[in-house]
Amino acid sequence: MASLLRILTSEPLAHNVNQLRFISTASSLLTSLTTNHKKSRHVLSLLRTENNPDRILEICRSASLSPHHNHHLHRVAFSLAVATLSSQKHLSAVSHLLDGFINSQPHPRSESSAVRAIILYGRANMLDRSLQTFHNLERYEIQRTVKSLNALLLACLTARDYEEAKRVYSETPRKYGIEPDLETYNRIVRALCESNSTSSSYSIVAEMERRRVKPRASTFGLMIAGFYKEGKYDEVRRVLRLMREFGVHVGIATYNIMVRCLCEGKRSREAKALLCGVVSSRMRPNSETYSILIRGFCGEGDLDEAMGVFEVMVKSGCKPGSECYFGLIRCLCERGEFETALVLCKESMERNWVPSFSVMRWLVHGLVGSNKVDEAREVIALVKDKFSRNVDLWNEVEAELPH
Repeated sequence: MASLLRILTSEPLAHNVNQLRFISTASSLLTSLTTNHKKSRHVLSLLRTENNPDRILEICRSASLSPHHNHHLHRVAFSLAVATLSSQKHLSAVSHLLDGFINSQPHPRSESSAVRAIILYGRANMLDRSLQTFHNLERYEIQRTVKSLNALLLACLTARDYEEAKRVYSETPRKYGIEPDLETYNRIVRALCESNSTSSSYSIVAEMERRRVKPRASTFGLMIAGFYKEGKYDEVRRVLRLMREFGVHVGIATYNIMVRCLCEGKRSREAKALLCGVVSSRMRPNSETYSILIRGFCGEGDLDEAMGVFEVMVKSGCKPGSECYFGLIRCLCERGEFETALVLCKESMERNWVPSFSVMRWLVHGLVGSNKVDEAREVIALVKDKFSRNVDLWNEVEAELPH
């Protein structure tokens, strides 16, 4: 705690009034809060508003942040620190944080610590450091296995360096005597598909067969998405046949990929036809199937179809998620159907899902324009109760309403 305050007070207090607030907040939060959950939440809040690299590093040290902590928010806070430092181009601070994390691990050091560092370097667009960490594992006295190889491939994917991913795949297993596993193959297939080289993934499937690693639905799903992206629909059908040859079930997860790809290509009506085929084959769509289709129709501005799918979804017993409600509310506001939007908005907020401030303000103004001022005030009251962070903004909106 003293070290945190030392960093925070290293500049003149008169320099910035907010500095005093930061010091007070950091001191009170990190000393008085006792549960890990509360500490993690408030540390996360501090990191969201901090850009100074020295303070970020000190917050991480004082809160003992780690990407391996058993508390989820702890890991999120650590990742946020890395993301903020990298976005501000404080790359030496990222290296200091991640290298320090590996070196601080007790002996014998586990490979999992290096795996997290390799992945986070990739997210920070510092792939050279991912590679360096992988090749220098002996220096950390860490045994290298397929886990760190897969982490390195993921770092390449995150950094969108597909050529490096191909090089790592072709050279690294042989160099270090690592046997690729299903995850290895899936990641190189993903690299090929994302780089518009999906046809090359057939050779990966052939290699998997030679090495007696059975491709899974996830493998073929990547290929299907890749061929849809490249507009090679005959190849999609070929992949479906290949799945059956390998004895891989073509289930609803695979159809969801096809529905998503069609919707992303502004072909939601074709996606709906595919869904009808799924239903006729006695395969039951799930919530994700309907949600994808609703988003697709909303994205194309086809509100009638989106609402029709929503009704079928509810009748089938599938529960709509927050994205369904948010998309439909926005679409209804665009069409000027504010009363229907209000009904869905109330349903959404009953589930503690509150649309964005901009959409909610749009709804409020729409209700006022439809002479529904009382309903607009009711919406504001509900939002203020559920989402207190924007109370001041909503007070301003409320003050502008007609009396």
